[in-house]
Amino acid sequence: MTFTPHGKHLIAGQWVSSEQQFQSSPAHGAAYSFSKGTVDQVNTAVTAAEGAFYEYSGLSREKRAAFLHAIADEIDARGDAITAIGTSETGLPEARLQGERGRTCGQLRLFAQHILDGDYLDRRHDQALPDRQPLPRAELRLMQRPIGPVAVFGASNFPLAFSTAGGDTASALAAGCPVVVKGHSAHPGTGEIIAEAIHAAMKACAIPAGVFSLIQGGSRDVGTALVTHPLIKAVGFTGSLAGGRALFDLCAARQEPIPFFGELGSVNPMFLFPNAVSQRGEALAKGWAGSLTMGAGQFCTNPGIAVLLAGSDADTFVSATKEALSTVPSQTMLTEGIAEAYRVGQQRIAASAGVREVLSTSCDLRNATPYLYTTTATEWLANEDLAEEVFGPLGVVVLADSVDDMLNVAKHLQGQLTCTLHLDDADVETAQAFMPVLERKAGRILANAFPTGVEVCDTMVHGGPYPASTNFGATSVGTMAIRRFLRPVCFQDIPAALLPADLR
Repeated sequence: MTFTPHGKHLIAGQWVSSEQQFQSSPAHGAAYSFSKGTVDQVNTAVTAAEGAFYEYSGLSREKRAAFLHAIADEIDARGDAITAIGTSETGLPEARLQGERGRTCGQLRLFAQHILDGDYLDRRHDQALPDRQPLPRAELRLMQRPIGPVAVFGASNFPLAFSTAGGDTASALAAGCPVVVKGHSAHPGTGEIIAEAIHAAMKACAIPAGVFSLIQGGSRDVGTALVTHPLIKAVGFTGSLAGGRALFDLCAARQEPIPFFGELGSVNPMFLFPNAVSQRGEALAKGWAGSLTMGAGQFCTNPGIAVLLAGSDADTFVSATKEALSTVPSQTMLTEGIAEAYRVGQQRIAASAGVREVLSTSCDLRNATPYLYTTTATEWLANEDLAEEVFGPLGVVVLADSVDDMLNVAKHLQGQLTCTLHLDDADVETAQAFMPVLERKAGRILANAFPTGVEVCDTMVHGGPYPASTNFGATSVGTMAIRRFLRPVCFQDIPAALLPADLR
């Protein structure tokens, strides 16, 4: 299947265009014109979503699961075309796009099975106690119910798994909520072909037209209009701290504040303990270099900081990391804007007091090469800039004088998506003091692994305390992500005929 973008929005089952256009900026291949979204189109899409809510949320779990499977099937049917347009727009290699498509379809099918199982409904029942003294008790039932239309913002670094039909969309649709997606202007063609797949699934499954809309980007007005629309009940976002915080503030300032589920990235620090570094420091260095540069470092779980004790073992680790990074070729970044932000971040780190340059390279236009720096725990604690994420393949080694200094670094971390412990059996007792600290800092704690890449499953948490995400009780990956778009409703003495079908 070949694919040439037509540049239109999908709004309430219709492909529509706008007068104003923007041009895509692919890493290679042809550029195409796309319609810019408008505030009026946002209103049309959201109004249609609200109109479709009652019918869609009232569908059986079996019908919603069939819809999710149909979306996955339609995406797979367009697999080669998706890979072609995706690699052109983003510069990501074909294998990465193919793997990401598998993840996207896999999580759609996972949510289909999840809602069929029914546990997510959290159904509870307290029987009536009419003879209880001194007061009787009514019959009480509880179940999770969908909240209404959800706005989803496509992510720059995952054109499939975190974008048009990504985890936010999949979990919201599974919950019974219509979705309005603001497409990312970095990969509008990829968003369009995925929207075509969803549209085909909607028609095949007789899903109401307002259940899904895609409005292309190109204007900040679209995002503002979407999160402030009074019919939108929640927002899913993956992106930068600055962009996410601005949208979060808009959500909080609404007349009816709504939850903003923003995943904003982090530095994902690793703590390397003495025996592990002594026994396998070079292997850890090679592993870190591979994780740090995977996908040009454009993963929100990219481990940008390594914390370990200063000394000869640390020197070996730093040298081995430098050697491994030196062999990594230049990689194309997702957009010129991301590449420029990477250069600015690198220059900020390089200019910081107490930072020593270990590996300096050069990057231009849309290309990225790795950088490596060292600093001391004292300098790191004194300079908040060193704890800020640099989105790209840049690593900072923090050298501590003692384990207590390492622990002090952990205590001063901001919220993180992940924290990692590299340790051997002889390090376990030392590491025990870190666990209660890191539990408060991260959504996922790893041992002897690298955090790049996220498993889509029941137990995954992809979120964490601010600024890793704006809601520490939520995850954007895994089946628990569905909870973001549900709320508990208690039914007291309601006749069975009036209860939701799943509660009768």
